[in-house]
Amino acid sequence: MVEEKIYDLLEAKFAEPEYADCFLIELSLHAGKRLEVIIDADTGVNFDQCTHISRYLESRLDENAWLGDDYTLEVSSPGVSRPLKLWRQYPRNVGRTLEIVLKDGNQHSGQLLAVHEDHLDLEETVKRKEGKKNITEKVVRNIPPDAIEKAIVKISFKE
Repeated sequence: MVEEKIYDLLEAKFAEPEYADCFLIELSLHAGKRLEVIIDADTGVNFDQCTHISRYLESRLDENAWLGDDYTLEVSSPGVSRPLKLWRQYPRNVGRTLEIVLKDGNQHSGQLLAVHEDHLDLEETVKRKEGKKNITEKVVRNIPPDAIEKAIVKISFKE
């Protein structure tokens, strides 16, 4: 399959020193021969990296004619609207606000404090009643990766 060949090409590219912190998030071949490649990097992927990887893939696709002459190739970073897919993406978002939906349906929103091998620490602000008083407090939740259905970084323009 073409996808497997693309995976192999990307694996070889990511073995190069200047791309060693890059990794594949998603690769999909859509109708009309539109190949979409979503990449990220531990330090954040930049436009130049996307451009170089796009040219690298395009030259191999053309050379081997895997998709013929008429195809569209899109190489990009995940963007802010896409959910985090790999555990490797979480450390770069420490300090940011995440909205997390768990596999059991529960939802949590708070600041990502730390990412460990087996869980992340999410600080939430929770409100509760104690008698007639409304109490607001910070709670740190430890969430394992296998409990997460979906996690989205919430971008705030406030300081």
